[in-house]
Amino acid sequence: MSSQPGPNPLAVALSVLRARRTRAPRPATERADRLGSSQPPIDHSLLQAVLDELGAGGVAALADQRSRLADYRSSLESLDPDTLERDAALAYWINLYNAGALDLAAETWNHQAASVLRVAGGFRRPWANVAGEELSLDEVEHGKIRRFRDPRIHGALVCGSASCPTLRFEPFDGPSVHEQLDDQMRRFLGAGGVARDPASDRLYLSRIFLWYGGDFTRPHRMPTLLPVRRKAVAAALSPWLPAELESWRTARDPVVSYQPYDWSLACTIG
Repeated sequence: MSSQPGPNPLAVALSVLRARRTRAPRPATERADRLGSSQPPIDHSLLQAVLDELGAGGVAALADQRSRLADYRSSLESLDPDTLERDAALAYWINLYNAGALDLAAETWNHQAASVLRVAGGFRRPWANVAGEELSLDEVEHGKIRRFRDPRIHGALVCGSASCPTLRFEPFDGPSVHEQLDDQMRRFLGAGGVARDPASDRLYLSRIFLWYGGDFTRPHRMPTLLPVRRKAVAAALSPWLPAELESWRTARDPVVSYQPYDWSLACTIG
């Protein structure tokens, strides 16, 4: 496991607070001035091509994908997500963030660095300009995506590290986004995001749920930095836990701990 230290908790908290100063997303269906017209589908073919290359060649394949990711970013920048319906807007922001995370992973690989954390300001520097607003990856995540108040996004967003969720094999899409997010949460938890030790009656959760547990227990307050009891987080994950594991959890009331987080460079397709 990588010995890379994680981000400084105080720096992370400050980053979240700074991100909350960005304009809150206001999709068309949540505004008084509803547009009343259907929007054409967004072309995600460039992102799909990158995902296909990554699936075939692993993280090394990203080395030659930065121009394609830049073109995809430009295509999204040409749209105002606040003209989209809510589900399409949520999918828009998730795809924009993951494209940026893939670009950061590609930069990390090209610099022969061991972790995305070795790229100075990787998550804090500007990544995209949307509707006249310059945004970093942190601002897209905390200032935009988490404000949709859907904790399932934590099974969908990636950071280019071994312990983050695996990428979905397809871009997110408005008409399918709820099914995609449910599937991502189940895949993430089933692939090691939660693990049990029957011998010691202990349940191990991904460290993501230490950082973002409040989003699951109090989604109406997203993005939140408030601490949450470990067992409350585990209970909030019950809709996506494998049935056998959830039965064991409710029957045994295990001690809940958090797993260490491996920040070594990795990007995989789930």
